[in-house]
Amino acid sequence: MSVGENLEKVRQSLPDNVTLVAVSKFKPDEDIMEAYRHGQRIFGESRALEVRDKHERLPKDIEWHFIGHLQTNKVKYITPFVTLIHGVDSINLLKEINTQAAKCGRVIDCLLQVHISDEETKFGFSFDECREAVNEIKNEALENIRIKGLMGMAAFTDDMDEVRREFRALKELFDEIRKTSLPDIDTLSMGMSEDYLIAVEEGSTMVRVGSMIFGERK
Repeated sequence: MSVGENLEKVRQSLPDNVTLVAVSKFKPDEDIMEAYRHGQRIFGESRALEVRDKHERLPKDIEWHFIGHLQTNKVKYITPFVTLIHGVDSINLLKEINTQAAKCGRVIDCLLQVHISDEETKFGFSFDECREAVNEIKNEALENIRIKGLMGMAAFTDDMDEVRREFRALKELFDEIRKTSLPDIDTLSMGMSEDYLIAVEEGSTMVRVGSMIFGERK
């Protein structure tokens, strides 16, 4: 099937209250433009220089989400235009985003990345570190960032019960933080091509789907 047909199939599987991020990393402009012609406006990228160049070439009403591990020395390349940064995994990174956003006269939306699986390769705060980070953020004068919610990636496993447990735990943390610390957060980004339907069942409000739309990475 074409990119457009794949996109429609994914859309039809999502409730109205869930935002679809089409993960376009490593994909050519023509694939992105096909999705764009079918009405998709939110795309996810994981390399700062790649998304900077795509932003320069492609339509300006695209909302670019940065979904990968962001190094502090690369923040400056994306702050002029990025809509949402999904993977904030340290206070230092948050402070650098704030600094660079101030230079651009912008307030940038961010998600705190929480480590919800047992895999060592995943980035993110532990649950307790996330709680501590939220308290620190409230005490810092970070006027050019806005915490919109949490993000997490489940284990890469065929055990969907484990995946469901991980998503459920993150949703519980999200609800706790919204109740006790940050009442305005509204975004829970969890779920990718292989597990997004489970994530939606467990309360995800934003899914990041790539291969199901664009095909497997070459």
